[in-house]
Amino acid sequence: MGKLRSIELFAGCGGLALGIAEAGFNHVMVVENDPRACATIRSNKNRNVRHFANWQVEQADVRDIDFSPWERKIDLVSGGPPCQPFSIGGKHKGPSDRRNMWPEALRAVKEIRPKAFMFENVRGLLRPAFSQYLEFLRLQLAWPDVHSRTRKWKDSLKKLKQHESSGAQPEYHVVVRGVNAVDYGAAQKRHRAIFMGIRTDIRNETIFPAATHSMEALVWDQRITGNYWQRHKISRQTRSGITELEKQAFVSLRGSDEVPRGIPWKTVRDTIGDLPRPVSKSEPLVNHRLHPGARTYIGHTGSVWDEPAKALKAGAHGVPGGENILVSRDGRVRYFTVREMARLQGMPDEFAIDETWQSSIKQLGNAVPVKIGQVFGKSILNQIA
Repeated sequence: MGKLRSIELFAGCGGLALGIAEAGFNHVMVVENDPRACATIRSNKNRNVRHFANWQVEQADVRDIDFSPWERKIDLVSGGPPCQPFSIGGKHKGPSDRRNMWPEALRAVKEIRPKAFMFENVRGLLRPAFSQYLEFLRLQLAWPDVHSRTRKWKDSLKKLKQHESSGAQPEYHVVVRGVNAVDYGAAQKRHRAIFMGIRTDIRNETIFPAATHSMEALVWDQRITGNYWQRHKISRQTRSGITELEKQAFVSLRGSDEVPRGIPWKTVRDTIGDLPRPVSKSEPLVNHRLHPGARTYIGHTGSVWDEPAKALKAGAHGVPGGENILVSRDGRVRYFTVREMARLQGMPDEFAIDETWQSSIKQLGNAVPVKIGQVFGKSILNQIA
């Protein structure tokens, strides 16, 4: 069986698209409107970075694309609609925000009728303030053809609820859940909302993949067996202290002989510990130069070596203070290099960004961890192939 065909929307610099490709899908079209993100994808395509070399990149506003020629010819539509309208740190305008591209994601599903879809967004969309809009999205994805005459989402929601209560068979089985990327193998505590759907003529349910990694398994590896420290050759005197959250898990695990299920959370040290120390002038690896000016402040204290990183941030005006920072045991701080951030997002070392520091941070901070695309893409592939 050949690779299944997919279309990636709102691709950014390609994190989710790469994960979907690694799961076994072939992108026939990768759509992104930002010229710098498109330049990054094309640059890595020219470098023959794995999977990137096969992509057909469309630099375009999704609103200008006619998807009807792809009707029932695509297996998966995926992407991350811009999250600013629903971000906890944003202006909270939600569906009224001009940057809201969920209507275009809905249109893509309606016009393409793929076997399956997978969309990703910020967990802010799951807040009570947006509960009605979330319900509208779920129902509209389930019944792409059901709309109100006005086409206003609140009017359509009312009609969709009536349609659901009538017992009508949905066209797609839709599941919406919040996830933490670290529970699926990413090296970041990055909370997201995942939308999965599979056409009902393909399968009679949609199975949401279970988490593969856990904090309990990491605590066992570090604090019960000590295997983690041995692998990294860390002496007892230089080991990091246990956090309050880990302490609770440690107390429950200490009296048990049963190894926790799953794989240990991936830590910063697991992810970048083998890289050479970055310096400010020379650059031993591409994108691995030290950037000055790192500092922390209350509520923004950076990441530590022996836990998963805090979520990388794009920043409205470049790098926000106290974010994207690594804190050493002695309290010294520095920014993660672009290379380190790319690794924390799951990008291969061949991947590079030929942009300014601020543009690089923005692209990587907005990216979806590759592992999310890989795990959820593989789950979808197994359900529709």
